[in-house]
Amino acid sequence: MRNFLFVFFVLISVLSFSQKKENPKIEAKQKIDSYLKQAIETNQIPGLAVGVVKDGKIIFEAYYGKENLEGNNPVNQNSLFRIYSTSKLISTVGVFQLVEKGKLSLDDKISKYLDNLPKEWQQVKIKNLLTHSSGLPDIIRFNDISVNTTDREKIERLSKEKIVFEAGNQFSYNQTNYCLLTMIIEKISGETFEDYIFNNQFPDANGKILFSSNSAENIPNRVQRNVYDLKNKRYENTLSVNDGFRAHSGNGVAITLQAFLDWSIRLDNNAFINPETKKSMWEPFNFTNKKKLFGYGWDIIKLDNHNSFGFSGGNVSAYRNFPDSKMSIIVLSNGYKFLPVQDQIINHVAGLVDKNFIDEHSLSDEFILSEFLKTDNQNAEKKYNAIKKKNPQWNFENTLNLIGYILLKSDRLNDAIKVFELNLKENPNSANAYDSLGEGYFITGKYDISKKHYLKSLELNPNNDNAKEMLSKIEKQTTN
Repeated sequence: MRNFLFVFFVLISVLSFSQKKENPKIEAKQKIDSYLKQAIETNQIPGLAVGVVKDGKIIFEAYYGKENLEGNNPVNQNSLFRIYSTSKLISTVGVFQLVEKGKLSLDDKISKYLDNLPKEWQQVKIKNLLTHSSGLPDIIRFNDISVNTTDREKIERLSKEKIVFEAGNQFSYNQTNYCLLTMIIEKISGETFEDYIFNNQFPDANGKILFSSNSAENIPNRVQRNVYDLKNKRYENTLSVNDGFRAHSGNGVAITLQAFLDWSIRLDNNAFINPETKKSMWEPFNFTNKKKLFGYGWDIIKLDNHNSFGFSGGNVSAYRNFPDSKMSIIVLSNGYKFLPVQDQIINHVAGLVDKNFIDEHSLSDEFILSEFLKTDNQNAEKKYNAIKKKNPQWNFENTLNLIGYILLKSDRLNDAIKVFELNLKENPNSANAYDSLGEGYFITGKYDISKKHYLKSLELNPNNDNAKEMLSKIEKQTTN
């Protein structure tokens, strides 16, 4: 298996840092650079910036590609990447700064700070907003709430909707939570949200961070996100979306890599909050249904049995902190060909920097994806089987299913069918594997075979509504 990983990712040398090298730090930089260049090529990433902090120092900082497709400006130290929902980490630190100063408690009800709340919202607490366990209606689902709607009008409109679930019961990602946190921060601090963040986390930013949730706004050096059209095989300009300035806490930060790295170092050095407060911020929240591992505004990701803390945004940015290794990694990009790779890149780079974070399963998963998605992929199944032979306990059902659907969207129908068939062979009792293969055959017009697989999927999972719907479609196609 490692021979394959070496061919694609130049990984074999990562598993044991060579003692023959004169400078291990230079060796690590070279390995990261080689991997990133391969990842850029594989995923056709237009522009990328990656930074790594270790033991309080920047050990890697690199820029690749162009800021925007239509121009020739290279990604550089002045490039402002919009980090979308990764912005929430900065907002969360702002909340905990207030907690540490005794101006706010996680157990405070939001009604303590916000007026005219509906009765059904009275039990929601600050901690429920941070952990996305509020159960409040999600503001982005309602098109009649414009960017110019006042805070009071927002609450009045949302109060007409039903509470989705009891506060604390479960995780449900929700932009209303950070919209309300913005109002609370401003109420307590007496400042605008933007000024509060600048004054308490970026006092010397000097244009290296700004707030804008308007994708159409013309901002020098701001990197625009691009979307790849798999069928037309090209990048398309993204739709101009304006979420308004009240969305800044949730998705509005645009920041340079250097400013983000500096922020990370200051977080590690306890310049924002003390170690005890930071520890409480990263504690897992106790959801009633016990189905999600999530901290207070921070996602908790296990990598080779080590906890890391971070978030990703817009499928193009991610930040991750590895306290066990005193390491943090930042990935900022502006597009991808097949699927978001920001977390994949972080996992991989973490293993390159610290071998304690090498996760063989994660690396193999990445390798399998890349091999099957190659245009010339006739050896992909052979390489997959070699990995499985060495690690028979590993399951790649979700990975193969994902590959199949990417191939379908790319109009590589025969390749998609082959992958779905392999997945079914590997997982003969999976209702989902039968369902996916049924869809592949349906798209290719082989309705009889498609029907057979949907019936089997329904047999294994009688609650598969998609199979029921598809069988109805097949019936209409074959009777017309």
